[in-house]
Amino acid sequence: MINNPSETFLMFVFFAFLSMKMLAAQNNTTIPVNVGVILNLDVGFHKVWLSCINMSLTDFYAVHGGQYKTRLVLTTRNSKQDVVGAAAAGLDLIKNVEVKAILGPPTSMQADFLIDMGVKARVPIISFSASSPSLSSLRNRYFFQATQNDATQVKAISSIVKAFGWREAVPVYVDNEFGAGIVPFLIDALQAVDARVPYRSAIFPTATDNEIGEELYKLMAMQTRVFLVHMSTTLGSRLFLIAEKIGMMSPGYVWIITDGLADFLSFMNSSVIDSMQGVLGVRPYVPKTKEVMSFKTQFKRTFIRNNPDTVDADLNVYDLWAYDATTALAMAIEKAGTSNLSFQKLNVSSNSTDLEKFGVSRFGPNLFQALSETNFKGLSGNFSFVNGQLKPSPYQIINVNGDGARGIGFWTEENGLIRKLNTLINSTTSIYSTSNSSLAPIIWPGEATSIPKGWEIPTKGQRLRIGVPAKNGFTEFLKVTKDASTNSSNVEGYCIDVFEAVVKLLPYALPFDYFPHEISDDKTYDDLIYQVYLGCYQQNYDAVVADSTIRLNRSYYVDFTLPYTESGVSMIVPVKDDKNKNVWVFLKPWTWDLWVACFCFFVFIGFVVWVLEHRINEEFRGPAVYQVGTSFWFSFSIMVFAHRERVVSNLARIVIVIWCFVVLILTQSYTASLTSLLTVQKLQPTVTDVNELIKSGAYVGYHEGSFTKGLLKLLGFDESKLRPFSTFEEWDDLFTKGSGNGGITAAFDEVSYIKLFLARHSSKYTTVEPKFKTDGFGFVFPKGSPLVSDVSRAILGVTEGETMKKIEEKWFGKEASCPDPSTSFSSNSLGVESFWGLFLITGGVSLLALLVFLVLFIYEQWDVITSPDFRSLRQRAVALFGNFYNRDLSSHFMLGNQVNDQKFQVNAAVVCEPRQCIP
Repeated sequence: MINNPSETFLMFVFFAFLSMKMLAAQNNTTIPVNVGVILNLDVGFHKVWLSCINMSLTDFYAVHGGQYKTRLVLTTRNSKQDVVGAAAAGLDLIKNVEVKAILGPPTSMQADFLIDMGVKARVPIISFSASSPSLSSLRNRYFFQATQNDATQVKAISSIVKAFGWREAVPVYVDNEFGAGIVPFLIDALQAVDARVPYRSAIFPTATDNEIGEELYKLMAMQTRVFLVHMSTTLGSRLFLIAEKIGMMSPGYVWIITDGLADFLSFMNSSVIDSMQGVLGVRPYVPKTKEVMSFKTQFKRTFIRNNPDTVDADLNVYDLWAYDATTALAMAIEKAGTSNLSFQKLNVSSNSTDLEKFGVSRFGPNLFQALSETNFKGLSGNFSFVNGQLKPSPYQIINVNGDGARGIGFWTEENGLIRKLNTLINSTTSIYSTSNSSLAPIIWPGEATSIPKGWEIPTKGQRLRIGVPAKNGFTEFLKVTKDASTNSSNVEGYCIDVFEAVVKLLPYALPFDYFPHEISDDKTYDDLIYQVYLGCYQQNYDAVVADSTIRLNRSYYVDFTLPYTESGVSMIVPVKDDKNKNVWVFLKPWTWDLWVACFCFFVFIGFVVWVLEHRINEEFRGPAVYQVGTSFWFSFSIMVFAHRERVVSNLARIVIVIWCFVVLILTQSYTASLTSLLTVQKLQPTVTDVNELIKSGAYVGYHEGSFTKGLLKLLGFDESKLRPFSTFEEWDDLFTKGSGNGGITAAFDEVSYIKLFLARHSSKYTTVEPKFKTDGFGFVFPKGSPLVSDVSRAILGVTEGETMKKIEEKWFGKEASCPDPSTSFSSNSLGVESFWGLFLITGGVSLLALLVFLVLFIYEQWDVITSPDFRSLRQRAVALFGNFYNRDLSSHFMLGNQVNDQKFQVNAAVVCEPRQCIP
């Protein structure tokens, strides 16, 4: 028994303290949750990731320790840079440790296998470094990419390619899941900006330096100089060291690296950085906030303390994602609750493999839902998952220069290329930019400051091999002569001068050599052009400069520049003098429809004048036959001389004035046309219809070696009826002989040849329809050649200036500008379409006059129409017609005539009276 009060007080304090400790221990009870971590701990930056994961848990529970009941317990496994090692680690964690989630694995190849294992066990896999787009295409429910998907950066890369106008780019990637996963997305993005991928360079992860060198030499032999590198740091470092050694880091080359290399430049040694000078890159951008800078300071202090052998440890965005992914997992596990943390064992046989023996997590569905709803502001920015993918962030564009990389701009999905991100805050418009002016100045490989054009000529270290046709005729266009003393070929002609003028306008040197190619009826232009297509594989020709026509079937194999000549294929035939000497030549100035129209209007005008005059004008009175004759006589006589009959009605006078004007124009036009027919030489084609040639079986000619032979066969000509010609003289000789004497009746050729041929024989031949459309002559280059666009622009510069005119005068002379004889033929007969306006006016005025006359007549005869003396409509009609046919005695013209008649009768009586008085 304790009687001392002090001892009693001490005992009371002791038990109170003990009770408080027990209560605190009860309140601070936590629930451990096993979480696996799979990293390659033999690599330095993987150790950095593990430190970031541990620091994330320490910082998280330091803030939320009193609120959260769960605690993540990490179990780390070393994948040892091996897919099998990662799979074994994942199997051990799920089967033996029964982890509820796995952070990692680090690579896309390792994740590809673990994804299926996680789906089967319902264990979420959260990787902050496996970025292959193909992983997301698996559409599984238990894989979360806490990193930027590689498919998001291809748009940034394609924007750079478009900004500098590069038309081709070659992906250089590691041949595994990580490298191949981005290629389809990269090609689609490049095609969207009209950039072509002529080749894909896949390098095996374990390739030796010699194998890498062989692949780089292959790239060096190509025209393309833009390379997009997507591979791991180990392989990428070796690649650039070898590229610098063989001279591929010199001016003219363009290297763009993805974030797989751009984010780890700080981990590369100085020799690798020196070999990468001038390289462009893209990497996710994380703003340098106060939280980020504070974390970097704390991390370096902690990491160096735990790893004293490490001199420095710089952080990148992957480290921040590792930190934020761990935080997200801790938040999601707490939210998912603490029930059902066990694994459900499956009933499997004793002979089952280890892959079939692990159980299924009951906690998995709740954790998956919680992870999908996670949303917080982490060190890397706003951290949330959308369909298992981390929301994309802006990309920073860097330029390797000096000891590291410097930022030259940014790319965002909304605005494209921009110089600074903070300019978007005050921007009121959202314009997508693909201009290189949005980027800071760039130092290119070889310390070049000018923008590389993205390709180089010549290929394979040789000069450009240009094929030219060697033929006998049409030397004005192209002529190949052999120098016996030097055994070399001299090439000249219109096509050669045009090409060389075009080359002078190019903004760069284009060394080339001409190589003659024999042309005959068996070795056609198609064969020559096809050699360019084969040149991609057999080094035949790199281009063709010739009088080669742009054709659809040829465009399947090669690319053409813009045409530099006229287009079209036409038929040419001899002409004959067709001066009209027959008795019916007077009918030819007008077409038959104009003759009919004039006759009808003469009759119509005569009828109108008779209607308007016969009631008030005695000259249009008399028997019916006499009235008809007078009306026609009056109408037709206007055409040749003034009419004898006078017209008294104002309406008739208006009609006659209009008709006289029309007749004047008709007679003058007829006289001019007839004069032309009788005096001008008429050169008419001997044949005007292709079908007529086919039916008659006539022989036709074609340009030897050209595509016109195939065109004629398509039209239906028998091959036995086709005769080739190779010179202008042979062409003329075949026409002179004629189809019956070993010659031809007609010939088909392109407009450029026909124009020159007609200039020499303008009085003997002409072209006739139909004219078949073609696109003219163009220069030939391989499919997708970047030279096509530059040469086409230069062609416009030549054809739009005085240079083309001088070249044409040099080779074709003034003859080439003389008019086509077919256009100097006499005009055709005149038709109704030339005078329909006059006929319309005349007819309208005449009908209006008739309408006015009819209204006035009905008004005058209204008493007859309403008279009760007529019992039927027929009687009224007969009475009206009688009044219409008879004289209008009330007219002042008729009254004047009656007075004159009475005066005449009185005078006659006075004269006769004396006679009557004479006995």
